[in-house]
Amino acid sequence: MAASWVEWVCPAFTRLYGLRTRIATITVALLAGLLFVHVLFGANGMIVYKKKRVEYETLQKRIMLEQKENELYRQNSGLKTDEKAVEKEAREQLHYARPGEYVYVPSAAANPGPPVNNSAKK
Repeated sequence: MAASWVEWVCPAFTRLYGLRTRIATITVALLAGLLFVHVLFGANGMIVYKKKRVEYETLQKRIMLEQKENELYRQNSGLKTDEKAVEKEAREQLHYARPGEYVYVPSAAANPGPPVNNSAKK
């Protein structure tokens, strides 16, 4: 029984041994392809990296704008010491009023609809 098994397995191993370079080449090509796909589309791939880079640049611009705004507020140091300046800002920006006063806020202009044209009607 062992002799029949050896007669059957020996040609298969011989054929496999002859194809070893092709098998190795195909295996390396598959691994390279999988690695390429992982580098492009993986969790930390190039596509995700580019999206994160755009998000980073957007946030950097926003930080710069916020820093400029903060610097503007720091320069306006009159709000720290001058009570009249504080009251003026509170009245204008926050629409605050003293007891007994009324604050009138103009309503925003409504967007008019398209002009009505009755020339096509008879």
